[in-house]
Amino acid sequence: MSPKSKPRSISIRDVAQRAGVSLGSASRVINNAANVTEDTRRRVLAAIDELGYRPNHAAQSLRLRSSRTIGCLLTDVTNPLYARLFRALEEQFLAEGYMLLLANGLNDARREIDILSTFRARGMDGVILAPGNERDPEVLAAIEALPVPAVILDRDIRGSKDRVLFEQVAGMRHATGELLALGHRRIALVLGQTPLAPSRRPMRRRIEGFHAAYAEHGLAAPDDACVVRVDESLDSAFERVRALLQSPDRPTAVIAQGTNILNECLNAISASGLRIPADVSVVTIGDPVFARTFLPPLSASRLSANDIARACAHLLLSRIRGEAGPEPRTLRVSMTWIGRESCAPPPAGAR
Repeated sequence: MSPKSKPRSISIRDVAQRAGVSLGSASRVINNAANVTEDTRRRVLAAIDELGYRPNHAAQSLRLRSSRTIGCLLTDVTNPLYARLFRALEEQFLAEGYMLLLANGLNDARREIDILSTFRARGMDGVILAPGNERDPEVLAAIEALPVPAVILDRDIRGSKDRVLFEQVAGMRHATGELLALGHRRIALVLGQTPLAPSRRPMRRRIEGFHAAYAEHGLAAPDDACVVRVDESLDSAFERVRALLQSPDRPTAVIAQGTNILNECLNAISASGLRIPADVSVVTIGDPVFARTFLPPLSASRLSANDIARACAHLLLSRIRGEAGPEPRTLRVSMTWIGRESCAPPPAGAR
């Protein structure tokens, strides 16, 4: 008795034959190429469905020397902005046939270097990264040595890689200006940092925009006590902000980085017996979901994760496809002011 033969797997040639198109046309549809007529695409997709065809991505990768995978190194995806950003990036790249591999650097230079080494070993087609250590020479060398296209997110890192920068200065200048226009003069700015990464571009640029708003209004910036730098890895904002709010010359407005630091600031305001916005106005950097449902809803300087993802995809995919010149490029993403009910003029007699 002859052994049973294994069922033959469906090939792209079978799909082309069933659809009545050339092998090249079937391949272009499967690889989501643009130069295909709608009729051809419809017929090939129908044939794929009828035959149950599944592309062999491993074989494609070997032929094309492409893993169809993008490495994504973020500081910490528990940060709500990075969580939203990763999801938006995933949608952008899945639509182009790429998977994203996420890694958290956690502001640890050695960990970031190891992650970049792993990306290289796994043959990523490109890398998106927001390192916590933008001044560490070994991290910078590892980034520059990446043999594939890379996009750096909102870091002051200059070299051969493309960058997407967030308009932190303009966003903070606008948010601070809104409070100054209401009559506030003593405004607290609460920002997060870690011992491993005490100064990153976002913090530096936000402070720059904060001071720029005062200058535009012809005012002297408040003293250094109003710029509160807290360790974002600890619950340290509450005590610092409560002490500031209970001082004789307390601020009448708070601009706080979201989400955990914002929560601690709100708790400190409540613990100090102050009301929003009657006693103190509040603005959040970022726009966490609860900012819209908090009572009162919180005004925000918001970054669009979708805008960032589109900018990253444009830069990275054009590099991967060989459509970009040799010079590094920079795209900028604006921040949007969202005025809600948490801002009002300062109490009478308090400026």
